[in-house]
Amino acid sequence: MKAICVGHISYDITLPVEAYPTENTKYRIESTVECGGGPASNAAYLLAKWGVNTSFVGAVGKDYYGDQIKKEFQDVGVDICYLEQREDFKTSTSYIVANRSNGSRTIITSKDSSKNNLVQSEVLVDGDVILVDGDEMDAAFKVLNAKGDALSILDAGTLKESTLLLGKKVKVLACSKDFAESFTKTKIDHYDIAFLAQIHKKLEDYFQNIVIITLEAYGAFVKSDDYKIIPSIQVKAVDSTGAGDIFHGALAYFLGNHYSLDEAVRLANITGALSVLKVGGRFSIPTLKEVLEVREDYEII
Repeated sequence: MKAICVGHISYDITLPVEAYPTENTKYRIESTVECGGGPASNAAYLLAKWGVNTSFVGAVGKDYYGDQIKKEFQDVGVDICYLEQREDFKTSTSYIVANRSNGSRTIITSKDSSKNNLVQSEVLVDGDVILVDGDEMDAAFKVLNAKGDALSILDAGTLKESTLLLGKKVKVLACSKDFAESFTKTKIDHYDIAFLAQIHKKLEDYFQNIVIITLEAYGAFVKSDDYKIIPSIQVKAVDSTGAGDIFHGALAYFLGNHYSLDEAVRLANITGALSVLKVGGRFSIPTLKEVLEVREDYEII
């Protein structure tokens, strides 16, 4: 299996706190957690960590954060031939307040918006699985057009023009609850399967592909033999940063290795849930062995 991940990359600086800060006060923490981040970027990191031949397509600046991201990719074995490092661009940074008491995270991102599509090179590597996240849309379309037989997945976190366009191009739309709610202009009720089925059908009718709606701690909603919620496992979260990215990376791994839709989503749920037990997106990615061991003793919410 070979994978190509195309999209956003940032450098995450996480501030672990025991309660969310009050405005106009001072706090002191013992340390910060720093690592690369971004949906397609974190998925690429997971896939390489799990032994998949993985290429990442995206751009960083010629700065300290860009250098750190390149080193992280190299250390885990991601092919960075198509990671462009540019003089005219600043690496995106995200400052994350991670509330350890309830696992929530608040993210403030500084992103150079002077250029929406940075990648200039043609991607010549082969890929069995392609994961895109809505950033670097020109490069994403080039890769998808060149490799039409590949399993293609969109990590659709937010509703925007690029995710709408790419959603019609990929074979699997794995969208967030926020995306589904924004697209259908309705509020999701996790306990109403019939209502979720209506939302799913609207997405499926529009995008004409396999649709997965992620529901955070509740799991994910799919249609296989029937409409269903595939639940997650019950954990005490300390930091949910990157959990969705990690879910999508795991989903790409298991679908790419020919697991059934239900089982791929179930294992991706476990992977995302295990990741919230540690602070920091990439540092929280579990090993494949850990995920499969938890699957053997699977407990649902």
